[in-house]
Amino acid sequence: MAVDPELLDILVCPLCKVSVKLTPDGEGLKCAQCHRVYPIRDDIPVMLIDEARIEE
Repeated sequence: MAVDPELLDILVCPLCKVSVKLTPDGEGLKCAQCHRVYPIRDDIPVMLIDEARIEE
């Protein structure tokens, strides 16, 4: 089961408040502004800044 598309429409990065997009592998949500990738565990986005990794 994937993350609900309606949930993806309302989720934003907790740091910069920009919309997040699903990564190509479906394992995280990436912010276009700060490049943080928030993990998805058991189909639940973990939107904690300390849990995110930074990708370019």
